[in-house]
Amino acid sequence: MTTFYHSTRSTEDSVTSKQAILTGIAPDGGLYVSDALGEKTLDLATVCAQGFHDTARLVLGTLLPDYAEGELAACVDAAYGAQWDTEAVCPVTPLGTDWLLELYHGPTCAFKDVALQMLPRLMSVARAGDGRKIMIVTATSGDTGKAALDGFAGVEGTGVTVFYPHGKVSDIQRLQMVTQLGGNVAVCAVRGTFDDCQGEVKRIFADRALAERLAARDVVLSSANSINVGRLAPQVTYYFDSYAQLVRREAIKMGDEVTFCVPTGNFGDVLAGYFAKRLGLPVRRLVVASNANDVLTDFLTTGTYDRRRDFHKTISPSMDILVSSNLERLLYYASDGDCELISSLMAELAEKGVYTVPDRVMGEIRSLFSCGSATDEDTRRTILDTWRELDVLIDPHTAVAKHVLDEVPADGTERVCLSTASPYKFCSDVLGALGVTTDGMNDFACMDALEQRTSTVAPPQLSGLRAGEVLHDDVCDRERMGAFVESACARVFL
Repeated sequence: MTTFYHSTRSTEDSVTSKQAILTGIAPDGGLYVSDALGEKTLDLATVCAQGFHDTARLVLGTLLPDYAEGELAACVDAAYGAQWDTEAVCPVTPLGTDWLLELYHGPTCAFKDVALQMLPRLMSVARAGDGRKIMIVTATSGDTGKAALDGFAGVEGTGVTVFYPHGKVSDIQRLQMVTQLGGNVAVCAVRGTFDDCQGEVKRIFADRALAERLAARDVVLSSANSINVGRLAPQVTYYFDSYAQLVRREAIKMGDEVTFCVPTGNFGDVLAGYFAKRLGLPVRRLVVASNANDVLTDFLTTGTYDRRRDFHKTISPSMDILVSSNLERLLYYASDGDCELISSLMAELAEKGVYTVPDRVMGEIRSLFSCGSATDEDTRRTILDTWRELDVLIDPHTAVAKHVLDEVPADGTERVCLSTASPYKFCSDVLGALGVTTDGMNDFACMDALEQRTSTVAPPQLSGLRAGEVLHDDVCDRERMGAFVESACARVFL
């Protein structure tokens, strides 16, 4: 069976999932969606009787059915192998009366690894024999960049260019990117915000003149952001697998509903939970947790999405986003595939910075989604309280989610808080939240102090960064990002 994908803004051009993954974003600027989502559901008994690897094959085989069984099996085995520090891949652990889904046990210590260890494999299979070279172009608010660099470094016929907002990621996140080895990688800081980076990357994809110049050299651009369906599909796995873990722990019975609370900025992580719901997972609520950049909280409350607001630099920088790109996919499904409406809303966002969603669509969204936000003060207090009361050390993004979840009245369902990064990626802010003065301390001094304070151990791939050599020191203005991509292509694909 072949499942076809098309743009959220038009049904005119259909592509296979392999083509959608290679392209990344639709030519009209929309995101690829499949109208077959939910037609086939996963057998819950099967999921609850197997481990992460088997569930990953099942999820991907359902969402990306033009991949052969053997192709997916090889991709899964390579993506979730020895580079993970636990066989469970994404273990569920107690968090007081709730549960913590630990998504940071991969090579870059962030949840992005679940998808970005998989995406390069999916792309390699999809492009086998076509002779084209692919340059991955990605904007990052902190974690996607390193995960993409790690996943694509050294992949034959592929390059990867990462842009991040200058001065707006943690020191550890920056070092993870600028020390990256590999002849096919390029990294550049951009003077501006993540939204500036992301907006310009979308413009680069729509630049036909650039595409023609690159095509003359058999080079095409693609994305590793969650706008790529190949990024989104693997994340559905950990929703099903976490449910199976709860069943095996006898915390729930098969068929019981579960609530998930997700810290999110670009809406990809929580959208994967929506996909899981459409595929048959018993989800009671999806709680969207935002930091001070609470554009999603306001949207879910009022029905109006308005990015015309002050940008706040917070201690949860991966969520410092005002344009949540993946929301477009939810709007498509909640409107029963109304491409004309989606195209109109996205045009309003681009031209005016604001749009309002019809009540019928908001009613559909609110039937599943709840929301809440946390200030930096809330976040710090939650880190401290979680350590003092539960002996669990969490990073600032997870703390945003826990604060929001704690504000949600219990309804009798088991609740899972998604933990998206190791606390050691943000050791200065975590240490400060524990009451230690960090003035004059660099991130590695904070890392050492955090280990001593908590008797925990920093992941070696983070502590080892202190010996890394800075290999990428480029900084540019937004207007020069396209030129940087073109020069990176010229260097990588000599």
